[in-house]
Amino acid sequence: MKTEETKSILTVALMAAFADGLKDERERDAVKQVADALGGESGVDLPALFRDVLLSKPDLAQVVAPLASPELKQYAYEMAVGVANADGAQNAAEKAFLQSLAAALNLPAAQASATSAQAETVAAAAAEATTATPAQGAVLGKTSLSQAEYDKLILDASIMNAALELLPESIASMAIIPLQLRLVYRIGKSYGYPMDMSNAKDFVATLGVGLTGQYVEQLGRKLLGGLLGTIAGGLGRAAGHQAASSGMAFATTYALGRLAQRYYAAGRSMDTAMLKETFAALVAEARGMAPQYRQQIEKQASSIDTRSLASLIKQA
Repeated sequence: MKTEETKSILTVALMAAFADGLKDERERDAVKQVADALGGESGVDLPALFRDVLLSKPDLAQVVAPLASPELKQYAYEMAVGVANADGAQNAAEKAFLQSLAAALNLPAAQASATSAQAETVAAAAAEATTATPAQGAVLGKTSLSQAEYDKLILDASIMNAALELLPESIASMAIIPLQLRLVYRIGKSYGYPMDMSNAKDFVATLGVGLTGQYVEQLGRKLLGGLLGTIAGGLGRAAGHQAASSGMAFATTYALGRLAQRYYAAGRSMDTAMLKETFAALVAEARGMAPQYRQQIEKQASSIDTRSLASLIKQA
């Protein structure tokens, strides 16, 4: 991709992140950290883009002007939809932004509507499958699962998310965060805590990860890593970078699962500094583990039907 095309899509992603004002300071800080981290790698002044989007809304028509091909326009829209749905179903402000974006990109209304509806279904699936009641028969602070069951639960989730990241469809990547939240939810509930999706979101936000920030980073690394290339006239991913992105999905999911297990086993007594430090160490550990499961990840990817992602999330 050309630099101006990368800049255009990253600006759209940031605009989608701020479409609702991003009132949660933790989430705003997470997006800023992503912009700072990626800025040095991109050849694009992402910190400056972050400030521009935050302080003076850029003209959307000018932002998307470098995106000439139908594939790039659709990809930019899909990424914006993913960012808007990263922290849950779209609100009114996000819907309005996506409508304006579709118009600026000259996307057919039916095409834009179908993309948005599919992403909303995926975003809502995790919440629909959760309740704020403890697991039946669970005792607060006492696990209902064996260590072997935790090992399987966390590893299966990590392999699934790594497999999703191997798929070319953008909607597949949108399912990763809901599956991570479902994993935290299930672990918390196994220790007898009344859990719903807000509890899982708060846990992730405490780590300084941020749901919107995580999705923006995921998108940014794909673009900056050269993950987009022309394949049979469409958009595809370079195999080497694809594997690296898949490995990060594995590592993040694995670290969240292991940390959630420690957190709830300790009676939720770990402070924020300890959570962040432990999470960083677990991510580093898990990145080294990912190559060991390459065959399982590829096999899993071959069996995923992206038309059934909502069911997959609810069953996780």
